[in-house]
Amino acid sequence: MKTSIATFTMATALLLASCATDNTKGNDESAPFIGRQTEFKITDHQLTPEALWAMGRIGGADVSPDARQIAYNVAYYSVEHNKSHNVIYTIGTDGTGETLLTQASSSEVAPKYIDGGRHIAYLAPDADGVMQLWKMNPDGTGRQQISHLDKGIDDYAFSPDGQKVLIIHTVKFGQRASDLHPDLQKTTGRVLDEAMYRHWDEWVESIPQPYIYKYDGEAVTGEAPVRILGDEPFECPMKPFGGIEQLAWSPCSGKIAYTCRKKTGIDYAVSTDSDIFLYDLATGSTTNLCKPAGYVAPAVDYSRSLQHQAVNHQQADYNVGYDMNPQFSPDGRYVAWQSMERDGYESDRTRLCIYELASGHKSYVTESFQSGVDAFTWAPDNHTLYFIGTWHGTTHVYATNLEGRIRRITDGQYDYTSLALCGDKLLCGRQSMCEALELYLIDPTLTATGAKADLSATGFDEWSADNEAVTKNVAQLTHENRYFRDNIDWGTVHQRYTKAVDGKPLHYWVVLPPNFDPAKKYPTLLFCEGGPQSPVSQFWSYRWNFMMMASEGYVVIAPNRRGLPGFGMEWLEEISTNYTGRCMDDYKSAIDDAVRQLPYVDKDRLGCVGASFGGYSVYWLAGNHDKRFKCFLAHDGIFNLEQQYLETEEMWFANWDLGGAPWHTDAHIRRTFDNSPHKFVDKWDSPILCIQGEKDYRIVTSQAMSAYNAALYRGLPAQFLVFPDENHWVLRPQNGILWQRTFFRWLDRWLKE
Repeated sequence: MKTSIATFTMATALLLASCATDNTKGNDESAPFIGRQTEFKITDHQLTPEALWAMGRIGGADVSPDARQIAYNVAYYSVEHNKSHNVIYTIGTDGTGETLLTQASSSEVAPKYIDGGRHIAYLAPDADGVMQLWKMNPDGTGRQQISHLDKGIDDYAFSPDGQKVLIIHTVKFGQRASDLHPDLQKTTGRVLDEAMYRHWDEWVESIPQPYIYKYDGEAVTGEAPVRILGDEPFECPMKPFGGIEQLAWSPCSGKIAYTCRKKTGIDYAVSTDSDIFLYDLATGSTTNLCKPAGYVAPAVDYSRSLQHQAVNHQQADYNVGYDMNPQFSPDGRYVAWQSMERDGYESDRTRLCIYELASGHKSYVTESFQSGVDAFTWAPDNHTLYFIGTWHGTTHVYATNLEGRIRRITDGQYDYTSLALCGDKLLCGRQSMCEALELYLIDPTLTATGAKADLSATGFDEWSADNEAVTKNVAQLTHENRYFRDNIDWGTVHQRYTKAVDGKPLHYWVVLPPNFDPAKKYPTLLFCEGGPQSPVSQFWSYRWNFMMMASEGYVVIAPNRRGLPGFGMEWLEEISTNYTGRCMDDYKSAIDDAVRQLPYVDKDRLGCVGASFGGYSVYWLAGNHDKRFKCFLAHDGIFNLEQQYLETEEMWFANWDLGGAPWHTDAHIRRTFDNSPHKFVDKWDSPILCIQGEKDYRIVTSQAMSAYNAALYRGLPAQFLVFPDENHWVLRPQNGILWQRTFFRWLDRWLKE
């Protein structure tokens, strides 16, 4: 399933990396310092699981006020110690002077320039293990702790005038059993009377909230901080992945725009309606920028999709979907944010909304881009915005103006993952299926090869994903993983189109092994994407890594099947309440085309793999594959939809995608549940490996356990890999190595031996 509506910023990735272990707690100088693994040796020029975990993972970055230096995080992992460690580097914007600033045994994260660029602020634990704010000179000297707060700091943002700092604390939510029964202080029981009692990988007993502290230029003043939400029991930023990007200071430092979904319990579980609020520091007043004063949401049926309910059929523009990540224009006249139109639909197209503060007028400036806005930033002219979006299997940088005229800035077979202003340039992360993320500078005044001045009228279909066509407006800054790039034999990636069963063009990626021999026959994997509405673009993964699969001698076929973004809204939405319709046909069309048209694909050695919705796809195809595949592998997949509906936590997802609860008799709802994978187990005829994390509360362990047991009782070869301490992903190094080894041992057994 789709992991989150939140934009996957570099800061988010950093926080996830640091969550893999608890080595950020305390400043234990006896703990090993984990840095760039210069002693790691690549053998036989092959990408291995150990090589993947030896790579540095670039996280959040910040630009100095004079645009001459960048501070950024890198996460390193030790398989031996089963730990991650985050350090801070700086590098000049001319690509020179890379310097490691932090070498403490504890992780130091979230670097940001403050005091006019004279210092770099960052987060690190104090002697008691509480995460605090520190600062240092840009060369790493003069380190000093500048906050001494009782609560740990999750994230922060200094005001433009440098006199205040916005700090996110985790605070208690709800009552414990020991609160209700003071004489039972050691009880482990939970008394529940609301929905959304679990989320992602935790029991919901705490939430993040923003506070404003004073900063006197030397230290953060801990007395009488302002709690922006007062006594409201709502999370801000929104869990599970929201960070400081969900709040923004005004240029005058007098206001804060913030993202919040002011709902709890069952209302929170079924609705995606978050809003942008404007908090005035002078008056303490809060204004909802999305809805009129006194707005009351219509009543809903909690057990049905909100698609056809009154909340999504109101006359006014009430912004009833996800609204998030506000940013003020440099002159403070506008607030822009990412906005989804419909309530309950977490995969709706994310539009770029512009709100004029003086008039209250809202406009949407990316309407001609029929895909989502993944990240954005204002240009200094107050009239241009740069954004990132996916189209036809790649994710690129675009520009729009306030009239909605769009031009494309980058090209090539890449994914751009973030962007920030850096003087007259843009600082971006970039990755592909062939290379891990690095930082780049882009000149936005130059357009990509073949670009038109205005794409809004002519469309976006004339672009190729050919790396030979990449323009000269992009300069690489970091070379974190150059050793691996230079010493590993890499496979190649190209795209193909075939016709789907209804005649529409179907895009898929073909990943070829290193030292590819077109005269040979190769075992081939069909990759089934998760989400279910996440793009098969040029992503780099440290687990579902296509280059790793290719290095093990497999060809990979990765379709952009029905339900994936970047091919228009009709293509995106055809999957909702129709999981086993055209999207499953698309999988079959792609693998059948590869068998027919690619002579190196061995039709007698086909495997099918996937995670989340991809795992659901594997379970369903296992009973409906018509002898195509010799083995299957599913990670965190849905097996029994009726069971899943009543087990998962984010009910907006289940309602929109399944139509509603299984006790309803509507034809589209019955179509969904009547085609649940578990109802086709009688047709299972091939070996299957099931993988599951026991802290995954989105798709819980019973799903994989049921599928594994079903295969056993069918008399099929089966294996079950379960991680008691992992969630929807696998974050710990040794678990990751075990995952990779089990993955390939299973595939090799059935497709190579």
